[in-house]
Amino acid sequence: MTQSHPRISKAVIPAAGLGTRFLPATKATPKEMLPVVDKPAIQYVVEEAVSAGLDDVLMITGRNKRPLEDHFDRNYELESALEKKGDAERLAKVQESSDLATMHYVRQGDPRGLGHAVLCAAPHVGHEPFAVLLGDDLIDPRDPLLQRMIEVQERSGGSVVALMEVAPEQIHLYGCAAVEATADGDVVKVTGLVEKPDPADAPSNYAIIGRYVLDPHIFDILRTTEPGRGGEIQLTDALQQLAQDEKVGGPVHGVVFKGRRYDTGDRGDYLRAIVRLACEREDLGPDFRTWLRSYVAEEMQQR
Repeated sequence: MTQSHPRISKAVIPAAGLGTRFLPATKATPKEMLPVVDKPAIQYVVEEAVSAGLDDVLMITGRNKRPLEDHFDRNYELESALEKKGDAERLAKVQESSDLATMHYVRQGDPRGLGHAVLCAAPHVGHEPFAVLLGDDLIDPRDPLLQRMIEVQERSGGSVVALMEVAPEQIHLYGCAAVEATADGDVVKVTGLVEKPDPADAPSNYAIIGRYVLDPHIFDILRTTEPGRGGEIQLTDALQQLAQDEKVGGPVHGVVFKGRRYDTGDRGDYLRAIVRLACEREDLGPDFRTWLRSYVAEEMQQR
């Protein structure tokens, strides 16, 4: 008989990072507010949470992150100006972000790593399982990764991480999971995790990408987790403890994702994400693809 576990209703989005890879653009603008075509990256993430049925969203912020709160709040002056102009289309776009979800905010006083940022959510989350979405990974809405992870957690309990196969030489950029197969082709049991291993020491080429569904016991572990790689409290280290002892907070499973993922974590991938998303837009794609083909053809002729 399949065991029933509590329904997940809350999403946590850590957004306290300094965005140093995008300086000077992020000197006064949070990296999460950088536009991906015509929406800030953070809005895609909130939309993903809502699409998965999670409309209670807690954002972990830091200093200089006030624009995040403003973006998901009402802007009466702008709305009034658009309404007077009769610009219903842009008015709807402006109001969309403020109507998406019930938003909450808490500051991470010291930037002590992802594990510490997740721990800041404990008072809001309480004793319920919850999802964590990192803003550097944008998941295409046509590939419902988070919904699948929630299904696995509600069926099996414990925690679930999102995994993606990467080239062995790239595994040092990610958390890495040791896994065992299960009866479900896209689900594995995680037996161990390590943060950014050397390729020679990596237990697999399964990289952890920025989606988690976590058992609330993770908070107890994070409270006693010592700083790890980079001198920060690593969420991977806490999950390693859960994977080693299922009695603490249930098993750890992984959903192997083979869909469309847009990595906005560095400048090159950020630009590629914009091009890919713009090409797929019905309103922008046809003209943009035509220009792009012409540009590439001209570049090839000059080389």
